[in-house]
Amino acid sequence: MNPGRVLVTGADGQLAYFVVRAFAGSEVVALDRRALDITDAAAVALAVTGAAPDVIVNCAAFNDVDGAEDRPEQALAVNAFAVRSLALAAERAGAALVHYSTDFVFDGRRTAEPYTESDAPSPRSTYASSKLMGEWFALDAPRGFVLRVESLFGSPSGWTGRRGTLDGIVGGLRAGREVRVFTDRVVSPSYTPDIAAATRHLIVSDAAPGLYHCVNDGEATWEQVAREAARVLGVDPALQLTTTDRVVLKAARPTYCALSPRKLAAAGFTMPAWQDALDRWLRPGGPRTAD
Repeated sequence: MNPGRVLVTGADGQLAYFVVRAFAGSEVVALDRRALDITDAAAVALAVTGAAPDVIVNCAAFNDVDGAEDRPEQALAVNAFAVRSLALAAERAGAALVHYSTDFVFDGRRTAEPYTESDAPSPRSTYASSKLMGEWFALDAPRGFVLRVESLFGSPSGWTGRRGTLDGIVGGLRAGREVRVFTDRVVSPSYTPDIAAATRHLIVSDAAPGLYHCVNDGEATWEQVAREAARVLGVDPALQLTTTDRVVLKAARPTYCALSPRKLAAAGFTMPAWQDALDRWLRPGGPRTAD
């Protein structure tokens, strides 16, 4: 399928930045929060009717994990009920819907073997529950795709928007500051240009709708990720090592949250190893997709 027109919501975010570029060659309608409040169902219906898209890619999300404990209504409005509005609008327009979810839908209590799409979710926080509900609504769309991502990185040069954990680690390493990292939290880092490229592949290849884990291949503790980043940067890292049980947070975090991208590979898109993605981001000329 060659998407003629693509509507991107939440277009002021880091992932959306690369999604818009991944669909270069198509007509892209990119709407940020000021142009479209996705919690306004009537506005969503009007925007989709006006754009008449072949594909809707929802990059809008409420990502304040701890804040969701204090503002559950807002988290549910953005991460769940707004997705229902988008799914209904996509169905009426005959459009595919792509929605991004999170590793937080799992409880993280296992100690090995990355989670697959067939593993049962078990959210432990308001944020995680709101994202799981969003998955259900997105998959109700006749051509609904849910891509679970985690630990996003890959901000472009000069980026002034919200940054993820790895951006903070790299910023500290470059500045020679001490960086606090977890030794017991296991993740599968996700490079935003690769996520965007995988998104486009699923659409243009006419892949089966459904749930996909869209993370870079492999797993690591945050300490291992930080040490690899320091190696690529050529700096001696000053790391403050800690464990999740020593940090008090409002919302529970999964400790082991590695995801397997094997289903995505079976659909024709192999996600490079996270080390390869990190190298492409930090080397001169990054960020960029795999060759």
